[in-house]
Order: sequence, then C-alpha cells, then structure tokens
Amino acid sequence: MRLPRRSSVKRSALVASGIVAATSLVLAGCGSKATESDSANAESCVDTSGSTIKVGALNSLSGTMAISEVTVRHAIDLAVEQINGSGGVLGKQIQLVGEDGASEPTVFAEKAEKLISSDCVAAVFGGWTSSSRKAMLPVFESANSLLYYPVQYEGLESSKNIFYTGATTNQQIVPALDYLKEKDVKSLYLVGSDYVFPQTANRIIKAYAGANGIEIKGEDYTPLGSTDFSTIVNKVRTADADAVFNTLNGDSNVAFFREYRNVGLTPEAMPVVSVSIAEEEVGGIGIQNVTGQLTAWNYYETVDTPANKAFVKAYKDKFGADKPTSDPMEAAYVSVYLWKNTVEKANSFDVKAIQDNAGGVTFDAPEGLVTIDGENHHITKTARIGEIRPDGLIYTIWESPGPIEPDPYLKSYPWAAGLSS
Repeated sequence: MRLPRRSSVKRSALVASGIVAATSLVLAGCGSKATESDSANAESCVDTSGSTIKVGALNSLSGTMAISEVTVRHAIDLAVEQINGSGGVLGKQIQLVGEDGASEPTVFAEKAEKLISSDCVAAVFGGWTSSSRKAMLPVFESANSLLYYPVQYEGLESSKNIFYTGATTNQQIVPALDYLKEKDVKSLYLVGSDYVFPQTANRIIKAYAGANGIEIKGEDYTPLGSTDFSTIVNKVRTADADAVFNTLNGDSNVAFFREYRNVGLTPEAMPVVSVSIAEEEVGGIGIQNVTGQLTAWNYYETVDTPANKAFVKAYKDKFGADKPTSDPMEAAYVSVYLWKNTVEKANSFDVKAIQDNAGGVTFDAPEGLVTIDGENHHITKTARIGEIRPDGLIYTIWESPGPIEPDPYLKSYPWAAGLSS
C-alpha cells in the first residue's frame, strides 16, 4: 500500500542510590510522576561570582547511540557559541563542560553526578534514550539541579528538575497514528528496541489501535545495538500488515532497513513510520534503503522558515556543508536558548527561580515558535510527518495546524485512561 505524498556539598552515596532508583524505574518500563520531597533542600555549589557560568553537556560520544548523539553535542556547542557571541547570559560567558554518556544508563547517572557535584554546573543538556533519562532523573532530583532533555520520548512523566524539549507522545506518536488512520491503515506491525521508550510507546499505540479499529499483527523487540534482523523482518513480511511502526534506536536501524530492503519489502508495499530516524541516521542506514519511508518528528532540515534557514547555515558553516540538521539536535539547540531566556526572565541562575519563571517562556525556534508549559516542563511543538527523499533529506508531507500543547499523561484521550498507572 502506498501512502499518498503530503557552594559544594558532596554526597558520597548519590550515584549509587540514583542508579538503584533508576534501575527500578527502567524495569518498571513506564513513566511516573516524579517525587519532589527533599530536592528543594539540596545545597548547590554553582558559582555565580565570576564572569563565567558553567553548564554541562552529557551525550553519547561512543557506543551504539553515538550515531545519533554526536550531532546533539554539536548543536549544544553551536548554541553556546552564539549566546556567548551575543553577550552571554546575564552578562556571563557560558563555560561548557562536556562528558560522554557512552550509551550506558549507569554512565549517564555517574557523569550527571560529576557535573553537578564536582563541576558545579548550573544546568545539564543531554541524554537520548529513556533509559539514560530515567537513570539521571533521581540524580537531578536529589541534587535539585536541572536537566534539559532534548529527545522525543514516551511521555507519562514529569519532573520539576527536567525540562523536556523533545516531543511527548501527543506531539509525535499520536499525530503519526492519526495520519495513518486518515490514510486508511487498518493494521500495524510494531518493531522496537528492548527498553523503556519502545515498550511504553507501543503500549500507547496498542491502546490507540484498540480504540480506532487498527489490528496489531505483531510486536517484536531487540536489544540496543542488535544487528541481526532476519527473523524479525521475515515475521514482518509474512504478517502482511498495512504499515510498520518503528521504535528502534541507534545503529540497529541500519541493519533493520538493509534487511527490510533485502527481502523485497518496499515503502509502496508496506511503509515504515519511524520516530527515531532523522537526517543524520539516513546516511548511515543508506539512502537506497530508506528512500520513500516515513518519519514522525517536529523538525526537519527542510522546514521553510527564516529562523531555520539561519540555523542550518550556522550549523553547516561550523561543522561542514555535508552535515545535516535534525530534530533531536534542533531540540538540544532550542533547550540552551530556553534555559537562557528563562534565566534572564528570572534574573537568576537559581533553580527555584528558573522553575518559578519558566511558564510562558518562548523561543522563535527553527521548528517554529515554542513555549514552555510551567506545570509539566514540556514545550509546545508542531507535529510533522516526513518522507525520506533520494537526496537524503526529509520533506514534510503533513503538519499540524499549529503548535500542540504538551499532554504527557494523555489526559485528553479517553482511550489512554489507565496507561500512566
């Protein structure tokens, strides 16, 4: 089937307790409302007396997620450089302290603690997988520090210590399902990596499908970094679904799409809608393997706005004309500016002052105007369905009429009742 185009206090036990708590969250496989009992009393070692202010960047520069996260680090670097060139934040230059999460949740937790307690950063920008975010969450809450998380995720979570600048479910997955339903898709096959985001996203997809007359013909998971997809792809082929919903992450997508094409599956016969493949991954997968396939994001390099044209030019001027921009790295870029704008509104680097002043803070982002929701710390996002073209870029074939308010717990959808329990 072809879809038509359209001052320092060290906590020696912090890392250990954070990792234990994070592990239980990961095993639970779903999001939850974070507790706030003791974090407000945590003492900060952030130094605001000098001419600089430290912030952290924590991204996977090695391991299976490096294919995606290196560009996120680049975008953070670009935002910091631009802000410093324009006078900094409250008259201070930003000093960026970078760390490698190495595609391991426990490493993310350890490096987050280092950035907060040893490097004394005012905020941290980074993370990709939900496992990495959940590993870091108790660390940031215990230390009462701030994480700006830039990647779309499964929702069903909020924390006063995290700002979520990627899409939550009602800004990406639900619009993608609405699009497929509009195109008369009656059945889906679900393929994902075996961790929090795909599992929870697929629970949401199955709830939507049950309420909208869509049959789920199969559901398979594989560990992050898996490269053998012969069995899964053959199951997909024989299931003969109308479309595949893909929540694989990292370089597993390379092996999946190569095998998909090898067995003769095409976008015309059985399109794949992916929520974790952006322009950066297209080159690694091979354009010939994904041309014509669909993606659901909020930003593409081809978005036609003055803000995006300036962003794309600045990024390519700094990192190379052949380097594409993409949704997660754009969200990371946006997150640095939202932090800056909130600090300036609060006239303070203090965590509580930032939390109290975040609501309504805006930024004219490359993706379009975004606004922070002060209650759940997510931002408004425009949903976009894109098609991968032979030039390796992704072009919008459908977009929402305007920015969508974040609804991380899907409270506005009757079919989602009970998902957050």
